[in-house]
Amino acid sequence: TMEKDLAEITATEEAAIKDFEAMMAAKAKETESLGGAIEAKTERLGKVGIEIVELKEEVSDTTKAMEDDKKFLADLAKNCGTKEKEWEVRSAMRAEELLALAETIKILNDDDALELFKKTLPSPSLLQLKVSAKAVRQRAMRVLRTASGAHDPRLGSVLLALAGKSGGFEKVLAMVDEMVTLLGSEQKADDDKKAYCEASIDKAEDEQKVLDQSLADIEKAIADAKETVAKLTEEIVALVKGIKDLDKSVAEATETRKAENAEYKETMASD
Repeated sequence: TMEKDLAEITATEEAAIKDFEAMMAAKAKETESLGGAIEAKTERLGKVGIEIVELKEEVSDTTKAMEDDKKFLADLAKNCGTKEKEWEVRSAMRAEELLALAETIKILNDDDALELFKKTLPSPSLLQLKVSAKAVRQRAMRVLRTASGAHDPRLGSVLLALAGKSGGFEKVLAMVDEMVTLLGSEQKADDDKKAYCEASIDKAEDEQKVLDQSLADIEKAIADAKETVAKLTEEIVALVKGIKDLDKSVAEATETRKAENAEYKETMASD
């Protein structure tokens, strides 16, 4: 019947209205979700942009620190290299001086030659003993003069004492012992300085390695951040497209609903 048909048409219209409203609510909720995602990703994009700027500043600072360290290391290596040559020369000179001093001590402490000289004579005169002592002195002086460090004023003092004609060898031996001790102290000081120089170079090289690794890490972080920016940008573009597609589908659904409603009204009016 007509009433039944009208009832069915009305029910269909009401169901269509209900479906349209539900669809619009769902679309609105989806649009809000997409908008929130865009906002969050845009905020993240801004933070990553700031991170990239800060990382680039770190690259600049680290690069400057590396240049300064490289210059310091080069200067240190050059200075230590020069000093090492000086140390080698001084060490070789000390070794020769110490050898000469040791031989001098041996000569001055060796009584065998003097005792043998005494035994060869029935009653050695004072003059003969003086001659023997002079020979010992001259032998010791020749040994000291052959040392490469003969220009060392301290060796000169020992030579001067040996050249003296009065007294025994006690004073000379004391001077030699003192010089041996002094040379040993100087060698230890040079060894300490050399060890410090080598340790400083090792430390500078280690710091250089740390900076190299730090720079590599920062550059990787920048590359990762740029990749994140590209990904976020791509995602934002997709989300914006999603909203546009939603707007389009809402507009189409709205036009369809208007057409359906107009048809419903026209049917109701004609009946």
